Amino acid sequence: MAGPLTGFRVIDISEVISGPLAAMILADQGADVIKVEPPGHGEESRQLANYRAGMAALYANCNHGKRSIGIDLKNPEGLALFYQLAKKADVIVQNWRPGAAERLKVGEADLRAINKDLIYASITGYGDDGPYADRRGYDPIFQSLTGFVAAQVNPEIPVPDLVRNAVVDKATSYALAQGITAALLARERGEGGQHVRIAMLDAGLAFLWPDGMLRHSLVGDGVTNYVVPGERYQLMSTRDGQLVMWAGTANQMRDALRAVGRDDIADDPRQRGKAMLEEANELARSEALQEGIAKLTTAEAYRRLVEREIPAAPVLTSEEVLKDPQIVHNGNVVEGSHPVYGKYRRVRPAVRFSVSANEPTSAPALYGENSAEILSELGLTAEAQATLRKNGAVTR
Repeated sequence: MAGPLTGFRVIDISEVISGPLAAMILADQGADVIKVEPPGHGEESRQLANYRAGMAALYANCNHGKRSIGIDLKNPEGLALFYQLAKKADVIVQNWRPGAAERLKVGEADLRAINKDLIYASITGYGDDGPYADRRGYDPIFQSLTGFVAAQVNPEIPVPDLVRNAVVDKATSYALAQGITAALLARERGEGGQHVRIAMLDAGLAFLWPDGMLRHSLVGDGVTNYVVPGERYQLMSTRDGQLVMWAGTANQMRDALRAVGRDDIADDPRQRGKAMLEEANELARSEALQEGIAKLTTAEAYRRLVEREIPAAPVLTSEEVLKDPQIVHNGNVVEGSHPVYGKYRRVRPAVRFSVSANEPTSAPALYGENSAEILSELGLTAEAQATLRKNGAVTR
């Protein structure tokens, strides 16, 4: 069955995570995505992390389902070839700093003159203008500026910390993919092409805000700060490891105490009604629970909590994640094979469609793996393709 975006063509000239992952989401939903890569070694992330036989894991994880061609945009013939691709495209995705696309003559105005109905999607770090616009920006910098770092504080070790993965990059990708599909829908309704802009700084703050900025959402006096979810994101130490538990209601709090054998505190009148909110009673409950959990193995604590319907989970290693019964049941991790770099794993797209569901997308392409195919689709003969390669316009 064809995916919901079948029939749309996306040209991806972005690099690393924020743009490539957004374009891959569109590929997962059926779009034909052509990855246009620069001369040399291709897209930057091909050289990063867990590399084997021409494929890096970071590149693979953000570029499934795309076809690859190498084009030198600084070469006049290469630029003309790119314009041919753009003329037949529905979407262009780029994530360069402000002004870079214009210097290469692939900015919005350049491409809209070729294709007036194009959806031109651009990612910047800080925005198209403003005091930080010309700075280089990377995920940990945006985490720091938008409040993620300050929020990652374990009460036992009160030192801020980073989220140890590219959370802002990925938030940007998902937001942009949604924005592109919205722009395509608007175009289908007659609004024509448009520029979809997103700044990583903006995406990071928007992603954190719903629960991370509760204390700053209701402005003025008379605000009661009862529960901030971050205060319940706690790791509980067990006898042989760690476990995460979320007791979100009064009944769950009391049942958690019973799960560790502290019925005495669970049945105490001070653990009822408003008295539960008093600091001394809350502290007594917390200390008893932590002491009780610490006496149990992770497996035993997990079993007891789940039996009482307390949301809980052991802290799984990355290897254990792959074996978790629910993850296995859901089919979240799928395997594939490529004739050059061999076996690989990928995560199945989280969004699943009941009618327009498509098959898993193709393996991530080697640099320039699909050049001949793409050039042939443009009507170029083998001789013309050889000339483009000889002249350096097509680089792989």
